[in-house]
Amino acid sequence: MTLIKFYKSQPTDFVMLFKRGRLVKKGEGLSFFYYTPTSNIVKVHIGNQDQPFIFREDTNDFQEVTVQGNLTYRITDPLAIAKALNFSLNEGANSYESDDPEKLANRIINRLQVLVRSHTQSLPLTEVLSLTPSTFLSIQKELSESAYLKNLGIEVLELSITAIKPSPETTEALRTRERERLLQDADNAIYLRRNAAVEAERKIRENELETEEAVEQKKRLIQQVKLDGVMEEQQKRQEMMDIQLLSDIDLSKKREELVKQNRENERVEADALAYKITKQLEPVNTLKDQTVQALSMMGMQPSQIMAKAFTEFANNAEKIGELNINRDVFPEITKLEVE
Repeated sequence: MTLIKFYKSQPTDFVMLFKRGRLVKKGEGLSFFYYTPTSNIVKVHIGNQDQPFIFREDTNDFQEVTVQGNLTYRITDPLAIAKALNFSLNEGANSYESDDPEKLANRIINRLQVLVRSHTQSLPLTEVLSLTPSTFLSIQKELSESAYLKNLGIEVLELSITAIKPSPETTEALRTRERERLLQDADNAIYLRRNAAVEAERKIRENELETEEAVEQKKRLIQQVKLDGVMEEQQKRQEMMDIQLLSDIDLSKKREELVKQNRENERVEADALAYKITKQLEPVNTLKDQTVQALSMMGMQPSQIMAKAFTEFANNAEKIGELNINRDVFPEITKLEVE
């Protein structure tokens, strides 16, 4: 039996060599010879370690769910964990003397399960099934800050939840409920689509009515503009007629004034003529009647004189007793008859 052996570790292993209970070597990836009767080798794997897990939990509405995932961790303080757990190798340095290294992962997963249970039991099934990554980060933080892992010098690198599934019966019930919800959503979508179509038709009809109303209003506006134009034209015509009437009235007044003025002028002229005649006759009026008669008879024909005489005889007939007129008295009468 060989008492002196050679040991070679991996770079991801932290190795400690004890001789007679005293630490003589420690470090990562060490290689050395050792004397087996008095030596003891402790190996702590310091690389990243992946530990899958799967466990069943209940929600606060008493529904069972299966949580499945993976936990990645590593040992950052091999001296601390070597003091808490037995990581010693056997005499052949090919395996551990105890099962503590194998149980370490289960202990970490057990603490993880406690934290997950605290979340699942506080939520209903639907919320547990829809947990967000932020919840997993919160669980990872709580696990990393736990006193147990800190004392062991363990750092949690990543917590990934790959699946949260209810029981098959619950899954079928959820599928049925979801199927009914989808069918209901489909019915609602059909209803909404039909309602939207009806609403669109109503809006189209309203737009048509509004368009017709706008057209009618435009027609009425055009008609009103035409009527206003006609009324304005009639008003202008009336104003022109009024102006013409006023002009005619003014012209009539002017004509009347002209007539009055003409009459006044004629009266003045007549007065002037009468005055002239009066002035011309004033010398005649001062003459005696005999003189006037003599003057009037001047230049008269004999027959005119005789006619005048007979007129005087007629005017004074009541003063004449008897008057005999024959040819002997007035021989000129015979001449007149002959002529």
